[in-house]
Amino acid sequence: MTARRRLLGALGGAVGLAAAGTAIGLLRQQRAVPHDAGVSVPFGSLRSAPITVVADDGLPLHVEVDEVEQPTGRGKGRAPAVTVVFAHGYCLNLDSWHFQRAAYRGLVRAVYYDQRSHGRSGRTDREHATIDQLGHDLRAVIDQVVPDGPVVVVGHSMGGMTVCALAEHYPEMIGDKIIGVSLVSTTAGGLDPSRILLPMLPARLTYRAARRAVATLAVGHGAVDQVRRVGRYIANAATQRFAFGGDVPRSYVTFVDDMLSATPFEVVADFFPSFGSLDKFDHVAVLDQVPVSIISGTHDKLTSIGHSRKLHSRIPSSRLVECEGAGHMVPIERHDQVNAELDQLITAATTRAASR
Repeated sequence: MTARRRLLGALGGAVGLAAAGTAIGLLRQQRAVPHDAGVSVPFGSLRSAPITVVADDGLPLHVEVDEVEQPTGRGKGRAPAVTVVFAHGYCLNLDSWHFQRAAYRGLVRAVYYDQRSHGRSGRTDREHATIDQLGHDLRAVIDQVVPDGPVVVVGHSMGGMTVCALAEHYPEMIGDKIIGVSLVSTTAGGLDPSRILLPMLPARLTYRAARRAVATLAVGHGAVDQVRRVGRYIANAATQRFAFGGDVPRSYVTFVDDMLSATPFEVVADFFPSFGSLDKFDHVAVLDQVPVSIISGTHDKLTSIGHSRKLHSRIPSSRLVECEGAGHMVPIERHDQVNAELDQLITAATTRAASR
């Protein structure tokens, strides 16, 4: 990327955010949709008609699209609506975006999907259980569900790594198809893989034990699943400790723990090696062409705030939002703060699309 293009990207992101303000937030207020939308909505109850996207290796991916009614008067001179695509984290599923989905439903066209081997998507073989493959999957979702119009991508944890893989393999999409990015509680490399297992194992199984558990999964994953079921109370306490930064409603902890527990430990083992070998910091600079928002909790015990700060340093024009005291599950724990930041990002992206 030339220095001129970098400068134009930085200026475009800064001017877009400053000029656009928080139009999505204002629209939410006009429609009486609060930033804490979703509090009174049961977890896992937000649904749209399922769509199957076929990945490049033939695996079916479960996708749901929240459509919005198109405004009247669309025509040649009107910019296409922005679609926001959400990619969830390791051992979670699309329901993890509960508060974002509740906030944006009816306001923004939004796409939610289950990563391969997660939720209702098909189970992959171990060969394709990689971050690079997840990047290809994201491309397939965008191609098949958003054939027209610009896209903002939002990735949490492994979903953020998915976005980094997309940027590496399809850099031509950045600034063209993809006009905005949010990287939430994530990294592009340098992660201690054992840390991400902590909420998924009983608290007594920490670093060394976690490594041994993963090493035996090829023959013993069923036994580990049984231990998780028997030790559910202990695992629930581990989720509270490692997924959140402070006290949160018990329903939040149970919701996250249910998603973690629903993921077979064989799937945990399949993806585990990818985290240790992840090294994509040299490929994220291409994102500097578009508005980028990096969000992280300062008490994140799984992908520490240092990872987000490093991403920010590699994407100079990005915005870094540090949620004081929050943990890894910041889209749930600080959903109001995350939604407010996404408001600005989506508004900037919409402004950019309209000016094309």
